[in-house]
Amino acid sequence: MLCGDETILNKPAISIIGCRQASDYGKKVAFEFAYQLAKKGIIIVSGLAKGIDIYSHLGAVKAQGKTVAVLGSGFHHIYPKEHQKYCNQILKAGGAIITEYEPNKTPQKMHFPARNRIISGLSQGVLVVEAKEKSGTLITVDYALEQGREVFVIPGNILSCNSYGTNELIKQGAKLVTKVEEILEDMKIT
Repeated sequence: MLCGDETILNKPAISIIGCRQASDYGKKVAFEFAYQLAKKGIIIVSGLAKGIDIYSHLGAVKAQGKTVAVLGSGFHHIYPKEHQKYCNQILKAGGAIITEYEPNKTPQKMHFPARNRIISGLSQGVLVVEAKEKSGTLITVDYALEQGREVFVIPGNILSCNSYGTNELIKQGAKLVTKVEEILEDMKIT
């Protein structure tokens, strides 16, 4: 089910994902990368969760760009509830909210890992801003790799638990990025 502009689903997109308990650094990086990518016409996809997800959506909206929020519930049960106002902003900016669940389906723990395959599937690449050692973010990365998507990673502070997953992804061969241009080059967008 989709609410909003479905035509944006056929445009170049990148998912920006990461910790719900994001650091100030992570929030700032997610917002800034989303802002700059959206300014270049890239659609920002994320999961409307607290932390990195919502800052990614907000960066795209601030840039007057488009963003897609993928829900782990039905439209009548936005989760978290306080993000309903962000859904309205996303739609007003010409974005979209999508879900595979019926409108009255409540959020359930098992829905969120399942929706992560849609987050990665809608994008040409996935940008990981922060990820703990055991994280839903890493589930999205696994889906992205299965789907043949590029995985980009922002390096993190080695003393932060929010950086363990990201730094491990870099060790495993994910593309370390420190500026938007690196993603745009890889996606063949200038």
